[in-house]
Amino acid sequence: MEEIREIAARIKEIRDICGYEVEEFAGMLEVDLDTYVGYEEKGLDIPISVIYKIAKICQVDFSEILTGTSAKLKTYQVVRSGEGQTADRYPGYEFKDLAYLYANTIMQPFLVTLDPSDKPAALVSHKGEEFNLVLEGTMVLVFDDKEIILNKGDSVYFNPNYPHGQKCYGDVPATFLTMIAE
Repeated sequence: MEEIREIAARIKEIRDICGYEVEEFAGMLEVDLDTYVGYEEKGLDIPISVIYKIAKICQVDFSEILTGTSAKLKTYQVVRSGEGQTADRYPGYEFKDLAYLYANTIMQPFLVTLDPSDKPAALVSHKGEEFNLVLEGTMVLVFDDKEIILNKGDSVYFNPNYPHGQKCYGDVPATFLTMIAE
């Protein structure tokens, strides 16, 4: 609940900086006014699609709304739940600015659930940049011969040109949100 309130506070600050009134902003987001006020003032769950629209309208990093940290990355960046801290690894590979990508072209977010009995995913690579946010359980991102363990609330941005795959870690299913910016 505290994390949702922090996201709501960032959204309110962004809206104020952009100079939008509450009624106008709710209309731009195609959200009922009372529902939108509930997001900002009461800490109601904010759908990921609404956060994405806010990022696009205000031309800010999607990740900055979620985590409070900038999304200018190197090869990959992990944000630990509740810490707002980042860890850059594999220095030398420069990412483009995700804010630019999110404001222009991005695939729809989708949910993936991994079962403990699932075999590890085959390693794949593709263009663009990828964002994973763990919603339930624990997952492992296999990346460039490394395994990154991500718990509920952790997120990771990475260059998917490198072979990578995901697998469940532990005895309970792992569900994560993933988005790929082309």
